[in-house]
Amino acid sequence: MTLEAVMRTPEEIRVEIEELTAKRAELLTRLARGHDALLAIEHKEIEEQIAELWDEHRAARAQQRWGDRDLIIKRARAEERLERAA
Repeated sequence: MTLEAVMRTPEEIRVEIEELTAKRAELLTRLARGHDALLAIEHKEIEEQIAELWDEHRAARAQQRWGDRDLIIKRARAEERLERAA
């Protein structure tokens, strides 16, 4: 399976971020009414999911702009070997 088949587009990721952000806002409103341990745990989980999605979003944008990370690293290492051999 290729990375392109696994990695979602930045737009798809952004939609999911927006959905979770709306859910987070709702949870914060409910938490403002009074502390609830279960809601606090759910809020923490959503915060972590949003952070992971932003990481995925950055990676997807970088891949769109510069290409596959592994290929770039392979090419750079090959160039380093050639420079050392010269």
